[in-house]
Amino acid sequence: MAACCGAVRGFLFEYDTPRIVLIRSRKVGLINRAVQLAILAYVIGWVFLWEKGYQETDSVVSSVTTKVKGVTMTNTSTLGTRIWDVADYVIPPQEKNAVFIMTNVIFTLNQSQGHCPELPDDNTECNNNSSCVPGYVSTHSNGIQTGACIPYNSSIKTCEVFAWCPVEDDYHIPKPAFLQGAENFTILVKNNIWYPKFNFSKRNILPTFSSTYLKNCIYDAQTDPFCPIFRLGKIVEAAGQNFQEMAVEGGVMGLQINWDCNLDRAASHCVPRYSFRRLDNKDSANTVSPGYNFRFAKYYKDSSGIETRTLIKAYGIRLDIIVFGKAGKFDVIPTMINIGSGLALFGVATVLCDIVVLYCMKKRYYYREKKYKYVEDYELISPWTRISPQANTATAMQQRPATH
Repeated sequence: MAACCGAVRGFLFEYDTPRIVLIRSRKVGLINRAVQLAILAYVIGWVFLWEKGYQETDSVVSSVTTKVKGVTMTNTSTLGTRIWDVADYVIPPQEKNAVFIMTNVIFTLNQSQGHCPELPDDNTECNNNSSCVPGYVSTHSNGIQTGACIPYNSSIKTCEVFAWCPVEDDYHIPKPAFLQGAENFTILVKNNIWYPKFNFSKRNILPTFSSTYLKNCIYDAQTDPFCPIFRLGKIVEAAGQNFQEMAVEGGVMGLQINWDCNLDRAASHCVPRYSFRRLDNKDSANTVSPGYNFRFAKYYKDSSGIETRTLIKAYGIRLDIIVFGKAGKFDVIPTMINIGSGLALFGVATVLCDIVVLYCMKKRYYYREKKYKYVEDYELISPWTRISPQANTATAMQQRPATH
């Protein structure tokens, strides 16, 4: 209890004030200068030169449009010889900051609404009508069960459904990919950027490009690093993937455009940097629902006026264009803030040297006596103690008895 009261009393009634002590020590002096030099190197080298702490910064505002070109041909028993152009394999024609290119496909031709057997699985195979429930629909059903059990083929019976018939069979994905020639399709990416704080705008089709160059260039990290036209196969290859493998089940790719601009320099130095990566990382240990696919249909009426459709399950590569970056320009306010912060850091050298002197050196007790001086409150000293030594001597002489 006494210790607690003493701590409270010391907290309330004691005051500390700095005292300057000059210590002549090579070890402490070198430590002090080394720490100060390290802080100075950090402020100049990292804060100002590397991080450009003297600049005001702004984040990029961006818009992206794409245009795909390329033609390929297929020859199958189902469709015969067919040409595929942009209107066939880019679905939808335009997306926000993205483009999808179909590379593989499963067709279900001439579907019409009616009654037909469901695809066989554990829930649809049957032996008689009692195994089928009228009106039953599961998550993976192609239609609504009618309650009848009918032959699917010569050896299997399944429950009858009311659906678009014949139902889709997507158990077997075409290998190799249906549109192998998609590897040579090209994508023009037009990117406009704006830094509103500095009212600075630019686009990735640089002012030095001519129309002839733009028609013939293809992006290459070594020879044409600023060309905005990319070959689809090269994008996949640059991300460390195999195009023909990826084309079978599809996937998601990212085209990253980095605009880091130092606006203290000429505008011609502000140029885009391109990089590529696969966004849906392929994991060999997890093969459940790989790739990227979706369904859509094309509707029409036959000669008898019955509505029919072609169901298409499209596999392909979705390319997401991701734009990021920041711009910096000299400004007095961040410069002064960082200079002030750097000067404040020099106090670290004093704290570190105090720790070494007061707790680590052999003469720490001696230095501690020199650094700290304890002074009692003048008002708490008794009146007799406050009398000066000369006054005490004079009083003593007056009180000394006379000698004869």
